[in-house]
Amino acid sequence: MGNLLKVLTCTELDQGPNFFLDFENAQPTDGEREVWNQISAVLQDSESMLADLQAYKGAGQEIRDAIQNPNDIHLQEKAWNSVCPLVVRLKRFYEFSLRLEKALQSLLESLTCPPYTPTQHLEREQALAKEFAEILHFTLRFDELKMRNPAIQNDFSYYRRTISRNRINNMHLDIENEVNNEMANRMSLFYAEATPMLKTLSNATTHFVSENKTLPIENTTDCLSTMASVCKVMLETPEYRSRFTSEETLMFCMRVMVGVIILYDHVHPVGAFSKTSKIDMKGCIKVLKEQPPDTVEGLLNALRFTTKHLNDESTSKQIRAMLQ
Repeated sequence: MGNLLKVLTCTELDQGPNFFLDFENAQPTDGEREVWNQISAVLQDSESMLADLQAYKGAGQEIRDAIQNPNDIHLQEKAWNSVCPLVVRLKRFYEFSLRLEKALQSLLESLTCPPYTPTQHLEREQALAKEFAEILHFTLRFDELKMRNPAIQNDFSYYRRTISRNRINNMHLDIENEVNNEMANRMSLFYAEATPMLKTLSNATTHFVSENKTLPIENTTDCLSTMASVCKVMLETPEYRSRFTSEETLMFCMRVMVGVIILYDHVHPVGAFSKTSKIDMKGCIKVLKEQPPDTVEGLLNALRFTTKHLNDESTSKQIRAMLQ
């Protein structure tokens, strides 16, 4: 009997959680509504943030002209006047990351608290699970756009150099009321990251774990691994896939799966790629590789270059080969 129980438990573990998470239509229950409203107020600004970042062209030419002609006051002013509104925009993105950090911590609180298991939470509180997915989806899209835009760091470096030079000459510029030295330092650290939003989520999750000492770390990491498993199962099960009404939802599901794997890899002590990981990495990579290459190359690159433990010795050769 004991052995039979063991076999059943192992089989259940191997298959992982198996339920449909309704990313398209999940509505909050009364118990979810308060947290859902709070997160919703943050997420409603996410699309405009992405549109703004996508439209970010930078002041590269003006900066080059100013540097090459240091004595031309007109060109110095032109560069400065081009950079200032961009820095205000960068500040808005940074402030949004702080709001996202708070939102994620509220969500984790709801999705990890006893007495329910992470699987029960995600199944019961689908509207909150959907918001968690939307945060991950936004994060990957934001970081993808940021990585493709070197102008952001060039503009910000020029801004900081100019401010320092003017401070030496005892000049106070109006923009310093909006982006003072302390804010500029924090923004500088944020934009120095290859994937700043992901780093924000990773820090927020780690902070959540360390703040909630009575809550086992597994409650949080299991919430992440369960989300990854649910996405994988939905993507590989025709019956679930057919319930999505749009191709966009498939892409959403893939992006969420990758986002949650990366987050798990940053937060879990041994990461997502180790043999003891609760995420079926081979299965997740296989699901991605079965899609048209042009739709998933960015996601495979995110696994290759933004995870923490892929190159650890404990990662199997097979998984590394799959991501070659």
